[in-house]
Amino acid sequence: MEKTRVAIIDLGTNTFNLLITEVEGSSYHILTESKYPAKLGKGGIHKATITPEAMKRGLEALTSHLITISEYQVESIFCFATSAIRSATNGAEFVKKVKQELGLTIRVIPGDEEAQTIFDGVKQVVPLGSAYALIMDIGGGSVEFIIANKNGIAWKDSYNLGVARLLEQFAPSDPITTKESEAIEKHLATNLSSLLDACDRFPIARLIGSSGSFDTLAAVIARKDYPLMELSKITSFKLEPEALLATHRLLLTSTIEERRTLPGMDPDRVENIVPASIIVQWVLQQIKPAEVWQCSFALKEGAILQIINSEL
Repeated sequence: MEKTRVAIIDLGTNTFNLLITEVEGSSYHILTESKYPAKLGKGGIHKATITPEAMKRGLEALTSHLITISEYQVESIFCFATSAIRSATNGAEFVKKVKQELGLTIRVIPGDEEAQTIFDGVKQVVPLGSAYALIMDIGGGSVEFIIANKNGIAWKDSYNLGVARLLEQFAPSDPITTKESEAIEKHLATNLSSLLDACDRFPIARLIGSSGSFDTLAAVIARKDYPLMELSKITSFKLEPEALLATHRLLLTSTIEERRTLPGMDPDRVENIVPASIIVQWVLQQIKPAEVWQCSFALKEGAILQIINSEL
């Protein structure tokens, strides 16, 4: 059976993620993955624009990924753009610029499709039973929520409540004040009533946090509680609510510089991990799931599965 090499670039609001895979028939294995902090939403996400500096960072990120791709004899590259490009008035200009300068075709996907693709990533590594799970993906521009079980998706939605948006909107102090974190919680409560309605209709047994901020929370907890464990070798990790709450309190009271030295902390997430943790705690308080899991598979792994199944 013929093997082909496929690269996926997920152009997120904060991070551009690269996944290089070798596809054989209906399966694939991962050759390498990397990420680049493009911070595409920085400075402009609240004005629905990508700033010239952010465009430059975006092009640098893609150039860096293309260098990696060139080392792997990849036959095809698929680029998916999400919230920052989707909601920016000059998003199409960035897409055009990338095509002209780097020859890459970017497909801007709607929030609904983003949620579906995240589910297609998560379901590969987390066994879903008959009980409903709430899958949550905290991005820079948007947060996707998917309620699903072994029969598939029961409900899904995408909300413009990503961490880069919250940071620009609330511009918290360093460290964040109680008043500021309460203002973010109030904002979540105002905007997420339809999520809570859905959770009433489909009772949630567990919360699964996919990739991004959840990877960082898992890494901080794992380094503290399981020092011998190699987190990169597993695709899902159970997060105890007490450990999440203790980490949350630590994050709320720490400065950016203190977080930078925290074992397990991703240096590119020292700012946005605070609003991310606020979102996680708010959701946990509202739906009180029996279990919380981190899952390292998300959009890019879902995209490769979709590509294989459509035989592109």
